[in-house]
Amino acid sequence: MTESGAGRGQRMPAAGVTPFAAVRSGIRRAARGLAWYVKGVLGEDAWDKYRAHHEAAHGAADPAHPGERMMTEREFWRDQTDRQDANPQGRCC
Repeated sequence: MTESGAGRGQRMPAAGVTPFAAVRSGIRRAARGLAWYVKGVLGEDAWDKYRAHHEAAHGAADPAHPGERMMTEREFWRDQTDRQDANPQGRCC
């Protein structure tokens, strides 16, 4: 055992944090991780990926492509649905 009383690889809660609060924090972190994974599997994170790509590739105002504007979220999902309908691939629905 180390001086703090934790075994190897174990973390002791910060001073003033109750064990219940530490467990609750761990549960929240696990729930956020699970939500992130499910959103990725279902494609719900597509808008976030599009937005990050557009900002990285085109910036706020790209002088090389002055007419290139980022779609709104509503326009993006409409376009996504239209592309899926025009090019059906293996999917459940």
